[in-house]
Amino acid sequence: MPTSGGLAAVEKPQSCFIGLGSNLGDGQSKLLAAWQRLGKVAGISLVRLSSPYRTEPVGLATEHWFTNAVGEITTTLSPPELLVAMLAIETELGRDRTLTRDRPVDLDLLYYGEMMIHSQALTVPHPQLAKRLFVLAPLAELAPEHVHPLLGRTSLELCRALPVLAGVERQAWRGGEGVDG
Repeated sequence: MPTSGGLAAVEKPQSCFIGLGSNLGDGQSKLLAAWQRLGKVAGISLVRLSSPYRTEPVGLATEHWFTNAVGEITTTLSPPELLVAMLAIETELGRDRTLTRDRPVDLDLLYYGEMMIHSQALTVPHPQLAKRLFVLAPLAELAPEHVHPLLGRTSLELCRALPVLAGVERQAWRGGEGVDG
């Protein structure tokens, strides 16, 4: 499996999984807005988006529940370029990363192809992925057989291994909005 600081140029489109979350305002609308903005970035093609999940906050002192989803994209952007694009979308949608509590939108790079990246700015696979049911539930819906390159377990296996400590409820997109790329 390729290991990199994530700075090398990308020769062919890479399949990536991105976690999307929101706990301020209309979570579904915020996630769909972030997803649509991702699709407008040169070098990114949307593939598919999981169902939205209403999830209880974990490790965060807030009364606002989250709406979470996972999206699959393909990209010719390098990992740092993709991260810059994701952070710009967060900012456009009102995220202030200096505030750690509530957030209108949060985008996390979960997987970038089969790369393992360890840099000051980015770690992939996402270091908390295997501990977060609110990420694993939508990821297991979207890509149940995707194997974590460090743990050697599928998304579904990782999801089933977690105890249900917080509420995670699968929902439907309101109005049946199409979410495929």
